[in-house]
Amino acid sequence: MKWVPKTANAAQTDILAAALLSNVTLGLKTTQLSSTLARLLVMRGIVDPETAEHFLAPSLAHLHSPYSMLGMKAAVERLDAAVERKEGILIYGDYDVDGTTAIVILKTAIELCGGSADFHVPHRIKEGYDLRGDVIERAAASGIHLIISVDTGIRAFAAAQTAHRLGVDLIVTDHHLPGPDGMPRALAVLNPNQLGCEYPCKTLCGAGVAFKLAQALMERRLAHRDQAPLLKSFMKMAAIATIADAVPLTGENRVFAKLGLEALRSAVNPGLKALLEVAQVGGRPLTSGEVGFRIAPRINAAGRMDVARDVIELFSVKDAVRAREIANKLDQLNADRQAEERRILEAIDSRLEQDPALLDAFCLVIDGDGWHRGVIGITATRVVERYCRPTLVISRDGDEVHGSGRSIRAFHLLNALESCAPLFSRFGGHAHAVGFSMPAANLPELSAHLDGYARARLTLADFEPILDVDAKLPFDEITPELFQALRRLEPFGMGNPEPVFAARNLSLLAPPRVMKEKHVKLKLYPKIQELGGSTVLPRLHAQSSNGRQRKQVVYNALGWRMAERIQQAELLPGDTLDIAFTLDHNDHPDFGGLELSLRDFKIPQREGGTLTPTLTHAPPRTEKRQQASDFELKPVSNPHQSVLSKCP
Repeated sequence: MKWVPKTANAAQTDILAAALLSNVTLGLKTTQLSSTLARLLVMRGIVDPETAEHFLAPSLAHLHSPYSMLGMKAAVERLDAAVERKEGILIYGDYDVDGTTAIVILKTAIELCGGSADFHVPHRIKEGYDLRGDVIERAAASGIHLIISVDTGIRAFAAAQTAHRLGVDLIVTDHHLPGPDGMPRALAVLNPNQLGCEYPCKTLCGAGVAFKLAQALMERRLAHRDQAPLLKSFMKMAAIATIADAVPLTGENRVFAKLGLEALRSAVNPGLKALLEVAQVGGRPLTSGEVGFRIAPRINAAGRMDVARDVIELFSVKDAVRAREIANKLDQLNADRQAEERRILEAIDSRLEQDPALLDAFCLVIDGDGWHRGVIGITATRVVERYCRPTLVISRDGDEVHGSGRSIRAFHLLNALESCAPLFSRFGGHAHAVGFSMPAANLPELSAHLDGYARARLTLADFEPILDVDAKLPFDEITPELFQALRRLEPFGMGNPEPVFAARNLSLLAPPRVMKEKHVKLKLYPKIQELGGSTVLPRLHAQSSNGRQRKQVVYNALGWRMAERIQQAELLPGDTLDIAFTLDHNDHPDFGGLELSLRDFKIPQREGGTLTPTLTHAPPRTEKRQQASDFELKPVSNPHQSVLSKCP
């Protein structure tokens, strides 16, 4: 990885640091802590004290008025009339986390306000993405006069025309980018990205937009005293969707994520409780990482591998036994999804090994017969992570193909698809994630066009993995007070990344240890430094049990999925390392405390003193190879956690 140091305006940092230090509610007791926090905030674009206070302590008061969203007045008036007249309402959602949680939010709000709503989630394989005219026709035939889309519909022109022809009022709520042809014909369109909408938060997920409609409806129909607790309850779903959909965790999204994660600590919904238990994250505060990697995949698995209706039933059922049955089913579907993902990845890796020239493409287009359409999106993510190329993974199904794409930070993938729009039957998405279908005969032209399009906009440097580093952090400056200050920046995610620190000139104290065949633990300590001609130990904050200052600080640095890299690097005791890491805390009663999680490492002496990437092809170390058998990498008997524990 290329380590890129972040920078912060010094004057803005000083002004903000003084304001943070004077804010007694923050409890920052030293100028060093306030300066560190201020610098991290400025690097995130937060420079004035009021904005910083809102960011560090979000509340319900920071929610925007739903009526500042274009189309909201017409939408809520029509929905209110439907509730008042006891009309049948159909909510039409997408099959992923964002779409299913949006259905749960809006359906629950309608029912709390005295109405009733049915829902439709399309089958990913049989129906595909977006609104379908035949579903609208069946709804109209059954007496439905109001359909509300959630997390879909912004490009559903034909379906909207069908609704208009049948006399069905359509309210589109979506967050995907509109196309060049404008808005579909609907009673109202709620999308902060549509032309003319002045809504302050442009990056809401689909469930976030549905939340705003629910908020407006409850403001109109419910007593004021009931609204605050209900909004906090809905934020559990909104937080899961916001984190899972990888929208920036800033502005109103941060309110959803922060308050929603706090509310998840006391989940009472039987389905939500069962899901947390199956994912093994119940009974304690959740992090955004746990939502993204443990909760969201199980919800997504229903739409990817089976029928997403199970998700709505999970969060609607009142019986705890039935809730556990559904949660267990989602857990098994997620395991099936992982197995299918591995199968496709192995096929892709095999193809790239047999034909390395494929990696010369600036945009990878890889197709396969029978690849599960519910898994190709996440598979594309894995390919991008591994090969650092914009990637489309495509499933062939006769004369029609279906694909999903993921991108790197320097390449706007939706714009790339827009540049060859006639090739597709349908497409849509974001800058870094797209989905589409097209005739199989168009695949060669698509591959050639996207490669040329990418070559005109990217350089080889854009394919180098980048790790943004917030600051240097020597071991002696890692304190519990610093960790507590950093926690105020949580939850971390897109737009608010977890701070990454660099520590240099560290020594490896003991042979690396492999954990569960994938992960590795390194025992590191600061090398003795020479200052003013004298050799001294670094300044230490830690103390021994007798109150005396310890003579050295040692940390166990654990790297997720880094065992192979460490083995190839042939690290031995005494080697010097630079590391990039994040800071965490382990609550284990026996070996808890401050922890570090390894993000990357470099070996300066092998790189002529520079900090260029190393690792997967480390140069031979002939003089030490004879000693390697004395320091074999062996699994530890009790590997705990995937982070670093401070050692005495």
